[in-house]
Amino acid sequence: MDQAGIIRDLLSWLESHLDQPLSLDNVAAKAGYSKWHLQRMFKDVTGLPIGAYIRARRLSRSAVALRLTARPILDIALQYRFDSQQTFTRAFKKQFKFTPALYRRSPDWSVYGIRPPLQLGEFAMPQYQFVTLPETDLVGTTQSYSCTLEEISTFRHQMRIQFWQEFLGNAPSLPATLYGLHESRPSPNKDDEQEVYYTTAVTPDLANGHMENAHPVKLEGGEYVMFIYEGPGNKLQEFILTLYGTCMPMLDLTRRRGVDIERFFPRDEARNQEPPIQLRCEYLIPIRR
Repeated sequence: MDQAGIIRDLLSWLESHLDQPLSLDNVAAKAGYSKWHLQRMFKDVTGLPIGAYIRARRLSRSAVALRLTARPILDIALQYRFDSQQTFTRAFKKQFKFTPALYRRSPDWSVYGIRPPLQLGEFAMPQYQFVTLPETDLVGTTQSYSCTLEEISTFRHQMRIQFWQEFLGNAPSLPATLYGLHESRPSPNKDDEQEVYYTTAVTPDLANGHMENAHPVKLEGGEYVMFIYEGPGNKLQEFILTLYGTCMPMLDLTRRRGVDIERFFPRDEARNQEPPIQLRCEYLIPIRR
């Protein structure tokens, strides 16, 4: 295997072990090289020192945990292998220009300081455009659940499946546009969890008789960045994680307060598709430029 292939495999392994001890000795042992040779090879391939990259990725993961959970700062610091809250705060402020406490409380979420996972080879940016939406009245049903940050992908995918089975299975015809509105908030009861709210909605003229416990939904107007996804439904959440972990930092965008919007365009044949269902989705993130 060439050097790029070796480092590509190592990057994937590092990404899944950022909350584990990652001394140069044990990383080198995993790669099968001396630590001196590994450091030279990593720098030759990526242009970055391996220790600095690991720290930047750990701090980036910490930033996400600060925004999406109520987990104590010390717990986050220890999870990502900082020996004290003071050490963590100094490193965090150096990378993000804010202390962890101020970063958590900020009404907007700037991508400044986020170090996306390295992509060896050419990364294909998904199709995107900037759009301004008017305020829109919808009718929907809201489901909520609590989960850890690591469980959100599985829970959110299950929410979509449950709604589609209940609504689309009974509707006489499929709506031209189906909305999914997503919002996460730190849990007030468990500091290591977040509350996830997922609202599935349609325009009022399509809701009559087909949505139990439906309620009015106000879709907030404003500027959004819209990404296009086409593919199997069970890969949509992986796509969303790529948007936040890679695309938003690459585009240098700030996420403002608001909900993420999923716009689906069901086809009649989707009703009887065997899983995984093929989807076309416009995914909109509220932004401030």
